[in-house]
Amino acid sequence: MSAEERRQAFGQRKSQFRRLFERANTLLENLEQATIAVINGHAVGGGWGLTLACDFRWAAAEAQLWIPEVDLGVPLGVASTTRFVRLVGPARSKEIIMECRRYSAAEAQAWGLVHRVVPGASLAKEVRAYAEALTAKPFKAMSEVKARINAIARTGMPEVNAMTEGFLDRG
Repeated sequence: MSAEERRQAFGQRKSQFRRLFERANTLLENLEQATIAVINGHAVGGGWGLTLACDFRWAAAEAQLWIPEVDLGVPLGVASTTRFVRLVGPARSKEIIMECRRYSAAEAQAWGLVHRVVPGASLAKEVRAYAEALTAKPFKAMSEVKARINAIARTGMPEVNAMTEGFLDRG
């Protein structure tokens, strides 16, 4: 399939795969359990977008991340685009999505898109230890705080009064 044929195929209608992929990302983001994405190699296009649906993202120092969709003549999915904007703002999102260049794990970490960068050889061991530390915490508190943070991230910050009621001395 030529590049022009690809552009036409993707541009004509939203594919069933894309709709399912976006639903899967949203389901992953809304799981009660904490989720960890492990990037050991390349996170490309929707694959990078998929990592953004996870609560924590760990990457091997050698990992590379990029969004090639625009160069392929297709837009990045709405769910992934929304997560980029939510995490790094509109200007950085435009840079990442429109430039289609490769980024190192260290660059992604500097922008808050990756939480930890470790040598590839120790990635699995360190992520397992982190996951065990998270699972040792009380599940109910973890799931409630995750849901609260996700809701605030989607809708914006609640009013300061609601957040601080009872904590500020008003006397």
